[in-house]
Amino acid sequence: MENRNLRKERIGIVVSNRMDKSIVVAVNMREKHPKYGKFVHKTSKLYAHDEKNDCNIGDTVKVMETRPLTKSKRWRLVEIIERAK
Repeated sequence: MENRNLRKERIGIVVSNRMDKSIVVAVNMREKHPKYGKFVHKTSKLYAHDEKNDCNIGDTVKVMETRPLTKSKRWRLVEIIERAK
């Protein structure tokens, strides 16, 4: 049996679910500035595949890297960690 490499996983907040079977997840990161050493907040938006159209805006979700599904989708929904209130 071949061993697969580990897939990247990210936790973020759903910011859009208007597309069919797709969501946009905002992932917040803290990076140290290379010159000044101060921590800077950065946000990246990931397009993820949501097979059951189960997510709503504000949900905290875990997404996993996968093969390219469309032009922009390279992630898929693993689980919904917390529902929006």
